[in-house]
Amino acid sequence: MKTVDARGLSCPEPVILTSQAMKSAEAAYEVLVDNVTAKENVTRYAEHQGYKVSVAVDGDDYKLSITK
Repeated sequence: MKTVDARGLSCPEPVILTSQAMKSAEAAYEVLVDNVTAKENVTRYAEHQGYKVSVAVDGDDYKLSITK
């Protein structure tokens, strides 16, 4: 599982980092973000690419588990 730490970044950077990670064609990814906009945009992007997304809240951070 590849992990993308996009905390502290504003859109579209988290989406770009997620897109670059997905080029490795792994079955699962974990993306860490720290704002609602990034969570929503990464979720939307991943779902558009055919992935399923589950979100866990960890304090002020969001952990997105992205799987095929």
